[in-house]
Amino acid sequence: MNMKKYITLLAILPMALQAQTLDECQKAAEQNYPLIRQYDLIGKTTELTVANIDKGWLPQISASAQATLQSDVVSWPDQMKTMMTGMGIEMKGLKKDQYRVGIDINQTVYDGGAISSQKAIAREQGKVEAAQTEVNIYNVRKRVNEMYFSLLLLNDQILLNRDLEELLAGNERKLASMVKNGTAAESDLQSLKAERLNTLQRTTELESQKRMLQTMLSTFCGIEVTAVGKPDARTSEGAGNRPEMRLFDSQLRLADVQEKALNSALMPKLGVFAQGFYGYPGYNMFEDMMSHKWSWNGMIGARLTWNIGALYTRKNDKARLKLQRDMTETSREVFLFNNNLEQIQQNENISRYKRLMADDDEIISLRSAVRKAAESKLSHGIIDVNDLVREINAENAARLQQSMHEICMLKEIYDRQYTIGEK
Repeated sequence: MNMKKYITLLAILPMALQAQTLDECQKAAEQNYPLIRQYDLIGKTTELTVANIDKGWLPQISASAQATLQSDVVSWPDQMKTMMTGMGIEMKGLKKDQYRVGIDINQTVYDGGAISSQKAIAREQGKVEAAQTEVNIYNVRKRVNEMYFSLLLLNDQILLNRDLEELLAGNERKLASMVKNGTAAESDLQSLKAERLNTLQRTTELESQKRMLQTMLSTFCGIEVTAVGKPDARTSEGAGNRPEMRLFDSQLRLADVQEKALNSALMPKLGVFAQGFYGYPGYNMFEDMMSHKWSWNGMIGARLTWNIGALYTRKNDKARLKLQRDMTETSREVFLFNNNLEQIQQNENISRYKRLMADDDEIISLRSAVRKAAESKLSHGIIDVNDLVREINAENAARLQQSMHEICMLKEIYDRQYTIGEK
């Protein structure tokens, strides 16, 4: 290692030590993604819904006031009215205008499990929504992978381009000496210098792309990504940890509790009640017919109700839930099928890159030997500078190809990890 490369390594070492790993970027992106706030919102909404349903056990109180004018009212028979009048008793009868201000209290004692079923459904619906949110957030990982490995590839391209600049600059200095000694043409020196300037421009473009991508990744993750490092290769199999699998399970559990709720809808309901009102007429009809005074009236009791209306739709409701389960199971099978195809493709890509990488070192070694021989031939006037530039570019292309093979293989490995569902 020459002194210049050693100094460059020392310069980038602190950045490498502070590099954000792929796992750190993925976790930061998930926490920074606005959809993450929906987790808390779903949880709080579910708690409020369950709390409201649970209040069905509290006494249900209602107040009412009414005034009516009737076309006819209960009255004394004419004979009885004549007899009572003869005895000196005035029989006024009921008034056609009647008034009532009252309050009703109903307390559920037994509901057949309806409230419990509603709470279970609300909780499972919350879990389904949370699982769907998890699926959406999980997709963030793939977007991070794209930006992270693109940055890694840009970093390698920039480093290799700088090595190419250094190599061209070294040959430029040699060629300048040959021109000075009259053993090379000035046009050859100008051609080599133009090639070095083209390489400088390419480095400028790559650095601009890197800054843009680094800013995008930092914004996406919510942290300042100062540098990235190559992650380790991993091996994994299966697809059991994908959030989609948990979503399917949640949807099936929701269908289960909805079916249990069908049973509770057929159960009888038992409750107690109390009614009271102040008005006219009251419960004592005879007294109200003799005296048009408002009175206090009250009643307590128990009520048993059994509504079999749910029986009419029970068969269709159960069939609908079965279809809902079948659709969920079909969605699971389709997901696993596509997931397996994706893994097959990714495994083949990984194997292909490994096979390509097996020859990369030898290709670079051969290209380097040819380039060194071309430098010697140029110094002896056997070839011109265009031949040397072609060999230098061929060696650089081989190095770029090796870098691309390695990073693309790592990306395929981590894309497979995303496909499988490992974190």
